[in-house]
Amino acid sequence: MRQETEQLIQAACAGDKEALSKLLTVCQPDIKRFARRTCSTSEDVEDAVQIALWQLHSKIGTLKTIATFSSWLFRIVERECYRLFRKNQPVQSYDESNLEHTVASSTDLDLRIDLTNLIISLPLTYREVFIMRDVEEFTAPEVAERLGITIEAVKSRLHRARAMVREELNTQSHRDNKSH
Repeated sequence: MRQETEQLIQAACAGDKEALSKLLTVCQPDIKRFARRTCSTSEDVEDAVQIALWQLHSKIGTLKTIATFSSWLFRIVERECYRLFRKNQPVQSYDESNLEHTVASSTDLDLRIDLTNLIISLPLTYREVFIMRDVEEFTAPEVAERLGITIEAVKSRLHRARAMVREELNTQSHRDNKSH
């Protein structure tokens, strides 16, 4: 996270209305990019962005540490996308013809939720790089510049973050297979 953004977050948490306004403007592109990858429709993206901005505006004072800001904000977007997805699902009768599709869809959604929880649980140094590269789709040089680290450090952290996520997914999959 850039030092300017950290200062805006800190000032907004302290009640500075001008800083909060600037923070909303600065965060909107990142929120929208994440919502595009998480929500199922463009209308849901717009709704999720608005809800996330509103939550940011109304609850910034509850943020405990600046380091958790990004994951806090992305969790808001994720929850809203999930809520909108569930709300827009038609009520179906479960016969054999649509049961397989329903199970496949819920498995995909479960995987998304599991992945999001794994990303959130990564140590901050890895989580920042992982989110910026794989979720927000910044280039390695952009990430390096934003975080004030070398491109090599970005690549190393991203490799380690991906390995941690892959390892945990394999562990969960192994546990699930044993329980069935």
